[in-house]
Amino acid sequence: MPRRVIITGAAGLIGQYLMKTASRWAPHWEARGITREDVDLTDFSAVDARWRALDPDAVIHCAAVSRTKDCERDPDRARLVNVQATAHVARLSQDIPFFFLSSGEVFDGRRSWYEETDEAAPINVYGKTKLEAERIVLQNPRHTVLRIVLTAGTSGQGNRSFVEDMCRTASAGKEVRLYVDEFRCPLPAGAIARAIWELIDHALPGLYHLGGRERLSRWEIAEALRSWHPELEGHLVKGLSRDHVGGPRPADLSLRCDKIQQLLSFPLPGFLEWLAERPRRDADLWDYMTS
Repeated sequence: MPRRVIITGAAGLIGQYLMKTASRWAPHWEARGITREDVDLTDFSAVDARWRALDPDAVIHCAAVSRTKDCERDPDRARLVNVQATAHVARLSQDIPFFFLSSGEVFDGRRSWYEETDEAAPINVYGKTKLEAERIVLQNPRHTVLRIVLTAGTSGQGNRSFVEDMCRTASAGKEVRLYVDEFRCPLPAGAIARAIWELIDHALPGLYHLGGRERLSRWEIAEALRSWHPELEGHLVKGLSRDHVGGPRPADLSLRCDKIQQLLSFPLPGFLEWLAERPRRDADLWDYMTS
């Protein structure tokens, strides 16, 4: 009998990729997705009932308030979902593997290529809630935290990834301003999903970074996407982070991923490298079809 794994936030970008790749990368697992429509994770009694009914053997916790501007606008809601709901689900999963998707936003962005052992010092509400949740999750030696940064993908709703956000803004005739001095290490959603499915079978809990091999500015990322998304043409505007209006944004969230790479059967790709190798006929540019 396949073991059962619950995927919270199954309507989110990574949750969707985990669900659609489960049969390929984890055929011995029965993936059961939970969305906000299924159960509100902040309704703890309803969550308790759902957990008893599903009786999972593992949990991948993707659900979150993940847009930094939403967290800045409503920090109480961000903490309720990102910290308190995470803590509750982790308690329900105390005797089984639990994988929590965190963020590179736990760092202040003042240096490059952060390692798992580097001190976290978040500068925005989102990062602070993720770090608080990390510390709760890692109190259990069975549990795992995965820090990701910027995920490229295509969602069913068309509004879950940074690529989709850029294309929607450009299609509406608006400028897409990208900073030349803000750096990330983006990774395709399919590669993230495959890495998680492989890690779940290693039984090596702890803290891991999961990002791409290339440190790229927001502007470099957008430039690379221009040929794939013609709607971006004429709408990309080069800018500097000093002109940013809104909540604090770390300047550099590049992550070293040597620790997790040693466990994976495939190399984590760089973003530009990935785009260069994709044939134009790919049904989903951000999937990971390599066997």
